Amino acid sequence: MIVAESAYLAVTAALLVAALGKLRDVPGFARSVAAYRVLPGRLAWPAAAGVLAAELAAAALLLVPGGRRWGAVVAGALFAAFLAAMASVVRRRMTVDCGCFGGRDLVGAGTLVRTGLLLVLAVTAAVAGPVVFEPVQLAVAAVLLGLAVLPARLLRADRPMSGPRPGTRFEVAGAPEPAGDRVMYALVSPECGLCAAMLPEFAAAAARLEVVLVSAVDGHDGDGLPMVVDPDVFERNDIPWPPYVVVTGRARTVLAAGGAAEPAQLEQILNRAGTVAPR
Repeated sequence: MIVAESAYLAVTAALLVAALGKLRDVPGFARSVAAYRVLPGRLAWPAAAGVLAAELAAAALLLVPGGRRWGAVVAGALFAAFLAAMASVVRRRMTVDCGCFGGRDLVGAGTLVRTGLLLVLAVTAAVAGPVVFEPVQLAVAAVLLGLAVLPARLLRADRPMSGPRPGTRFEVAGAPEPAGDRVMYALVSPECGLCAAMLPEFAAAAARLEVVLVSAVDGHDGDGLPMVVDPDVFERNDIPWPPYVVVTGRARTVLAAGGAAEPAQLEQILNRAGTVAPR
């Protein structure tokens, strides 16, 4: 019984750590949500905000005896949704940052097991309902949380989500031959809100170098920029999420690459590629 009576503390701690990790980098968490590609890109920010609010609300309810069962139900629903999204990523053989605790864990066997165990703890807390707090519950909850988190550490995927590295070749099907010695490939998605917001920045960069938009699906308004559709471009180049920029030299050799969800990030990539801003 002490295990069941301590489950709510373990779930509360997991929710608070997860929420605080996400709050340190909300834009990064929104990009992780978009990378799952289970929601339209324009919903990435609302979904990220909703997850954060739900995690904090569930944690608060779990700490109040009268709301403990409802908090456990909300937590269970969150973990179930996370588990379904991760299973979808694994099934599609995608490389995605799970965005779970503000770290850089890739979705895989470890994150699936961890989330499944947290779901079991949430269900256990819901069944146990409100219980009288005893100090021993803190120790038991710490053990339960450690056992839930351990599989993700043991089964952690080591391959980084770095995208194409400088010096390698950027592989994109159907792109025109470069006209100059610098080409910026801006990888976007038609339902990605961050991509739509960055289109004017990509268009402005055309004053400095050749710019080509690249998408896995059709349906873009390219803001006057040339567009290439390559269904496998993200997986082929190990690119985690849009908007993402790759600057290449001749023969499509990568000079610099990285996520470009903000103008400052785009400018950093262009500077690393040695592209001079117009005067």
